[in-house]
This record gives sequence, structure tokens and C-alpha cells, in this order.
Amino acid sequence: MSSYLNIALELFIGFLALFTYTKIMGKTHFSQLTPFDFISVLILGELLGNAVYDDEVDIWKVLFATGLWAVLIFSSLFVTQKNNKLRKLLEGEPSIIIHKGKIEYKTMKKNNMDMNQLQSLVRQQGHLSVSELEHAILETNGSLSVFPKPDYAPPTNKNLRVKAAADPIPVTLILDGKLVDGNFKEAGVDRSWLMEQLARRKISHHKEVLLAELKGHHELFIQTK
Repeated sequence: MSSYLNIALELFIGFLALFTYTKIMGKTHFSQLTPFDFISVLILGELLGNAVYDDEVDIWKVLFATGLWAVLIFSSLFVTQKNNKLRKLLEGEPSIIIHKGKIEYKTMKKNNMDMNQLQSLVRQQGHLSVSELEHAILETNGSLSVFPKPDYAPPTNKNLRVKAAADPIPVTLILDGKLVDGNFKEAGVDRSWLMEQLARRKISHHKEVLLAELKGHHELFIQTK
């Protein structure tokens, strides 16, 4: 039984350590995973795995290794912000795959990309054919940024000469049956107003509501459970 408790404790402590690490590193660090970041994730996972399954490795050694690794990562980030050459070495740089409607075959080979992969990435961006694109850039995290030709680009309000006001950000008032008190002031309403709106829709209690969002001062979206 003690061995199971030790595993549970090590997993819990390791989870807290990795969670703290990810919060400190920030959202963009993991949403834009570069090859260097990928190596970092693998090593951190291996450290935690060793602590759980290797009796000779205790959790304190793992915490020390995780802390030291975080220091190394922060140091590398600091250096790459100051030195463009090291930034290109560690993080890579974007590559132009399609330029003026022409596929850059040499650049594709340099990035170990074949036509099937290119076609797949193009389809994921909502285009059926490579011929619809004027430019395409392979980003450092492996995603493809596409810029379609004018005939295949969606029309904008400027193209249509339509004046449109910016959409206000929706404010959540009820989430999973619970009032989000901190958002009422931002929305410019109070609880009594919200309860009145619920009553108009024959909803007796806010706990019956899965989601309530206010967009501007007029559009109230309500979805019951």
C-alpha cells in the first residue's frame, strides 16, 4: 500500500511542478511549439516518469532537475531575445513555401515536406487547391499561414463598401448554473435585470441555465441545461 501512496504523492508533486512551470512560461510558449520547445516537453515528461517508476530516483531530485531545466529554458529565451542568430538556431525561422502562386520546391525539400503534406495543410486552412494561394509560409511551429489569390479571398466590408461597427466582446453572466458576479459591472447590468430576463423566458432559477452571455446591451444569449 505504501508504494501506491508514494506513486500518488510523486505524481501529485510532479503535476504541481509541471503546472507551475507551464504557468510561468506563458500560454504562447506552448501554443506555438517550436522544435526546441518539443524537446523541452519530452525531457520534462521523462523526468516525471523516472520519479514514478524508478525507485532510485526520488521526487526531490526530479524537482531539482525540473527547476534547473526551467532556469536553462529561461536563460535560452533571454539569449534568443538579444541574439537573432541564436534565435534562428534554436527556434528556426519561417519558410516561404508558395511565392506569387509558385511552389518553392527547394524550400519544401529543405523542410522535409512533400506534396501530400502541403496539400493537407492547405486543406486545413480551408482551401481545396494549392492553386488558390498567392503566398504560403511554413511557421516555426509547423503550421501553415496562407494568403489566397484575390479571386479566392473572402470579401471584406471594405471590398463591399459596407460600414460595420466593431462587435462588442460577449460577457458571461451565468456559467454552468453559477452567476459570474465579477462580470456584471463590466456588462453594465445587475442581478435584478438578469433575473427579470430569465423570468421573461420562463426560467425560474439561474441554476437551470448552462450559459448566459450578454453581447453589448441588447443581445442576451441563454442556453438552459
